[in-house]
Amino acid sequence: MTAASIDNGFKGAAARNAAARARLLRGLLPALSLALVLLAIAWLNPRAISYFGFSLMLNLAIPIALATIAQMFVISGNELDLSIGTFVGFVGCVTATWLKDAPLIGVAILLGSIGVYALLGALIHLRNLPSIVVTLGMSFVWQGLAILVLPKPGGKAPDWLLAIMSFKPPFIPFPIIAALLIGLIVHFGLMRTSYGVILRGSGGNPAALRRAGWSLLKTKVVLFALAGLFGVLSGMALIGITTSADANIGNGYTLLAIAGVILGGGEFVGGRVSPIGAVIGALTLALAASPLLTFMHIPPDWQVAANGAILIIVLAARVLISRRER
Repeated sequence: MTAASIDNGFKGAAARNAAARARLLRGLLPALSLALVLLAIAWLNPRAISYFGFSLMLNLAIPIALATIAQMFVISGNELDLSIGTFVGFVGCVTATWLKDAPLIGVAILLGSIGVYALLGALIHLRNLPSIVVTLGMSFVWQGLAILVLPKPGGKAPDWLLAIMSFKPPFIPFPIIAALLIGLIVHFGLMRTSYGVILRGSGGNPAALRRAGWSLLKTKVVLFALAGLFGVLSGMALIGITTSADANIGNGYTLLAIAGVILGGGEFVGGRVSPIGAVIGALTLALAASPLLTFMHIPPDWQVAANGAILIIVLAARVLISRRER
C-alpha cells in the first residue's frame, strides 16, 4: 500500500466523519432551538421554569402542535395547506355549538369535514391542481362556514372536553405530556411502519412508488384525511382551552403550522419530515411567541416578526450545516 493511498484513506474517513457530525447537528437543530428559548426564559424570569410556569406558558401548545402535525402530513406529500388555520376555526365553532348542544350532529359534521379534506387530496391529485391554490380557496370556504355556524363570539365547550384540557397530572404539566404523546405516536405511525414509508415515499419518490404498484391517489387521500383528523383535534383542543369560540380564532395557525414543520427539520419537497421535530418546533414557537416577548417587554404585536426571525435563523443554520455535510 502506497503512502498516497493511505493519505487518501485518511482523507475519506475524515470527510465521512465530518458529514456524520453535520447530519447529527442537523437532526439536533430543533432541540437546540427549543433549548435556547428555554435558557432565555430562565435567564429573564427564573420563576417561569416551574410546574405552574410551564402550564401557563405552554397553554396553547397542544392545539399548535396538532395543527403543525396536520400541516406536516400535507407537506410530506409535497403539498401545502393554506386552509388549516380557518379549518381549525371552523372546527372550534362546531365544537362550541353543535358538539355541545347536539353531539351526534356535531360528530357527523366533524367526520364530514375530514371527508372533505380527503376529497381535496383526491381533487389535487386527479386534476393535477396546485395545492396552494386549492387550499387557499378552501380557506375562504371554511371561514364562511365558521361565520354561519357562529356569527359572533360565544358558545361553550362540552364539559368532557373542558375536563380533558384542564387535567393536571402530578410532577409534569399536561401540555408537555400531551406533546410527547403526539410526537411519539405520529413518529411510530409515519416513520416506523411500512405504510408510513409509503406515505412519505409519495413525496420523496412518487415515480418509484408508482412503479412498485402503489396508488398515489390513495396515499394523497390518506395524507389529507390525516391532516383533517389532526385539524379537528386541534380545533377541539383549542376550544377546550379557551372555553368558547370565535370564527377567527384559528386564523394565525396556518403560518404557525408551516413554521413549526420547517423549524422541526421538515422540507417542502422530498417527503422529508420529522414528527418529533415538528412538535418541538411547535413548542418553540409557542414559547417564543408570547412568554419570551412578555419577559423581554416587547409588545405582542411583534409576535409574527419574532416567529419569522427564529425561522430565518434556524434556516440559515440549516443551510450552513447542509453545505458542510456536502
